[in-house]
Amino acid sequence: MASPDKVAAVADLAQSLREADGVVLTEYRGLTVKQLQDLRRSLGGSASYAVAKNTLTKIAAKDAGIELDESLLIGPTAIAFINGDVVEAAKGLRDFAKANDPLVIKGGFLDGKQLSADDITKLADLESREVLLAKLAGAMKGSLQNAVSLFNAPLAQTARLVGALEAKRAEEGPADDTTASAPADAAPEAEATADAEPADAGTTEG
Repeated sequence: MASPDKVAAVADLAQSLREADGVVLTEYRGLTVKQLQDLRRSLGGSASYAVAKNTLTKIAAKDAGIELDESLLIGPTAIAFINGDVVEAAKGLRDFAKANDPLVIKGGFLDGKQLSADDITKLADLESREVLLAKLAGAMKGSLQNAVSLFNAPLAQTARLVGALEAKRAEEGPADDTTASAPADAAPEAEATADAEPADAGTTEG
């Protein structure tokens, strides 16, 4: 029988998974406690970052009704729970990984769709939610009702709308090769090996 502490940890993880707008799983092996603190600060208010045991994460994902590829649970895992601008969080993780090799982005999910590490990088290449919505609102020629509905739309839907808008513009003139879009249904990819966790990195016991 699982201990009360483990039951509580799984319940907390499951709740975080259900409530998050998106989730990114990473391998943090080799990062110092200070680097972990810097990473949390770099995510700002868009995401929280916590170390979690793979066994507990697997159970919590099942309890939350999330189909999580077990390849994402190889090696020491820390999870970014995104509860804000998904693009901002993806940028923070990508930029930190570029500057700190030990951080490996494994994959995750957004809007019910699984994401590979490459998908998350592509998300980071998008403009922020505010910029995307401003462009869309302008394209609607001042239609207040449409603009308000777009501000309430999920980011994944907004990104698809922007992609459609850019495609329309491409038909009417030269294509803009700088616009990036993020597929939301690619298969997750990443391999990692297990290692010890920092002593005070906020680990959920398993």
